[in-house]
Amino acid sequence: MRSSSQSAQARPQFIHHFAPNSLPEITLVAPQPKDFKQRCAECIVFAVICALFLMLPVGILLAYYYSSTCVHGLPCGGNTGCVWKSQWCDGVLDCPAGQDEAHCVRLHGSSFLLQIFSTQTKQWRTVCSHGWTSQMGQASCQEIGYSSSAGIISGLHKAVSNDGFLMVKPNPKPNVPIVQHLVLSNYCPNNTVVTLLCTDCTAEVNSSRASPAYQVAVRKWPWQVSLHLAGSHRCGGALLSPYWIITAAHCAGMTSNPEDWSVYAGIVDPLGTLFNPAHSVRRVVTHEGFDRVTHKNDIALMRLSKPLDFTASGNVRPVCLPNVGLNISLPLSGWTTGYGVLANGDSPYLVEAQVSLMDAVECNSSSVYRGRISTDMLCSQGVQMKSEACKTDSGGPLVVEMDGLWWLVADNIWPESCTDLNKPGVYSNVTVFLSWIYHQMKKHQDD
Repeated sequence: MRSSSQSAQARPQFIHHFAPNSLPEITLVAPQPKDFKQRCAECIVFAVICALFLMLPVGILLAYYYSSTCVHGLPCGGNTGCVWKSQWCDGVLDCPAGQDEAHCVRLHGSSFLLQIFSTQTKQWRTVCSHGWTSQMGQASCQEIGYSSSAGIISGLHKAVSNDGFLMVKPNPKPNVPIVQHLVLSNYCPNNTVVTLLCTDCTAEVNSSRASPAYQVAVRKWPWQVSLHLAGSHRCGGALLSPYWIITAAHCAGMTSNPEDWSVYAGIVDPLGTLFNPAHSVRRVVTHEGFDRVTHKNDIALMRLSKPLDFTASGNVRPVCLPNVGLNISLPLSGWTTGYGVLANGDSPYLVEAQVSLMDAVECNSSSVYRGRISTDMLCSQGVQMKSEACKTDSGGPLVVEMDGLWWLVADNIWPESCTDLNKPGVYSNVTVFLSWIYHQMKKHQDD
């Protein structure tokens, strides 16, 4: 055997070394300058990207501008477009249905001051009487919605205005809208402005007897009418003009066919239909937003086929619509009338009751109507507590006396007893619907 020393001597005495691969040679190449076309292309791409980023917010703003409701003007209504503010009340019909010229003339306060909206100042201005004519008065009433047979009365009032006036142009052109007859003026030469009564609602009424419920005498409430359907009384109403009657929408909704209705004016008892003519109805206009469940917008108009002649009898006269600026606020008392059944008979008699307007919060309380009273409604409480005071039909008027005139404040829509503490009388607030009333009168003026 070989010894361990011999084994060690037998080991190889050389070692293989592996040399690493040599690194490749690196050749530095200088960048070639870009040609002109390539630089232009890159600039164009950069410019396009920047333009897109700039156009994005502009596009968003334009989309908002055109999608928003008349950011650039005033709405015509009914999604029918917009017009510039300068086109509003300029005497030219720009909206499809003429909404831009529909409410440019109004009557203000208990003196019936004529006011016209100025498109230049964007304000209502009174009209100086200098150069004013009766023909202009008639045209103004027709602009509001009254017919030419309404008994128009022009008057004068001392000029008091801090905002200036509108004055008739020299040599006004015939057959043009009333707004085109007028120009702005800082003074009024004769110091008087125009008042305009488009229908003679100056009837005197004796309301000194404050009975809780009493059969009404003839001529007491000359605007009260009885609406008959199929030969029987259905609802009450009030005369606004020789042509127009206001009532409740749920009454008029019994049938929209005007031929089914007939109107009696100046009657206070069932025998009144024997001595007064029946007036036919040309059109029934129910508020488009009327809700039969909640009684919201419970208001309607009826247009007679022929105008009533107020000069023929003192028993029939219109009531005044509440002008803008009339101070109708609580506390306020008035009178409500309607056809009710008295204890001694089955046929309806015209009865009256003095009432006081209630605060809406109180009327909507949990102990009364529990939030059912909307903003277009009024509540009233009987002044004297007696059970039959307000048990009448729907559609009857609630009127108040101010400055010697009687104004229609509301019409009855819930025929509850207004003397029951927990069931006050509920009415449609006529002041809320004033624009709607005039719009319908004007729209159907030539029916």
